[in-house]
Amino acid sequence: MLTKVYGSAVFGVEASTITVEVNVDKGVGYHLVGLPDNAVRESNFRIAAALQNNGYKIPGKKLILNMSPADLRKEGSAYDLTLAMGILVATGQIKEKIPLESYIIMGELSLDGNLQPIRGALPISIKAKEEGFKGFILPEINAKEAAIVQGIDVFGVKNIKEVIDFVNEGIPLIKTIVDIETEFNHRLENPDFDFADVKGQESIKRCMEIAAAGGHNIILIGPPGSGKTMLAKRLPSILPPMTLGEALETTKIHSVAGRTIKKGGIISARPFRSPHHTISDVKMHNVVYKI
Repeated sequence: MLTKVYGSAVFGVEASTITVEVNVDKGVGYHLVGLPDNAVRESNFRIAAALQNNGYKIPGKKLILNMSPADLRKEGSAYDLTLAMGILVATGQIKEKIPLESYIIMGELSLDGNLQPIRGALPISIKAKEEGFKGFILPEINAKEAAIVQGIDVFGVKNIKEVIDFVNEGIPLIKTIVDIETEFNHRLENPDFDFADVKGQESIKRCMEIAAAGGHNIILIGPPGSGKTMLAKRLPSILPPMTLGEALETTKIHSVAGRTIKKGGIISARPFRSPHHTISDVKMHNVVYKI
């Protein structure tokens, strides 16, 4: 039996849809093809343990799993859930009451079946909407970030069993809804580091306000502990606010770098980086590029 499940690969800040084809045949063996890296190749061990701990298994048959397009390198552990669902349907352990072809499915599996966060949820969600997918199923911790995209159903799940019950029995998943404009405006009004928190330091505060208004450079010189980094961290809160388009582009970059996993949602504050003073020229270039 041949089954197709859909995932996504992120290259730079753009995503490309990946079709995972699972074919079951006579014989024994597990063959994963389509330029997978080591993290993807190791997925069979995570999948086997996760399925076993949730009442399923990888059967002793010949399984051929192709990740198409086969000429694009597949990296990372985010394909675990995609591959696992393809195996379950192809081997007849679950039925497709909800068609898998309508959804992008991504997530890293723990050995107990719980889902770990992935990178690039926002660009994947944007691509899924562009290509007409009905929904995006991913780890719960990434759901708020993916739900920034309007026009696609985003379902955050904690365990593979929730996805199995959804596909096999039609048990509904909870849809994640984000009002992007309200979220954006709330974050603009409540920055993590607010310039208003600074007490005293009137002369340097005046200089920073002038620099922010005129777009000038600033150099801060002083002994350790005098407040240079503290002031610099709060400078973005008095810079002109980002537009919604700029915020989305910034969030995409941070999403691919895995910097949005803890906070979730849209990034509305202009980025601040704090490299160590011993940083090399090459590393400094990378820091500036990732902003």
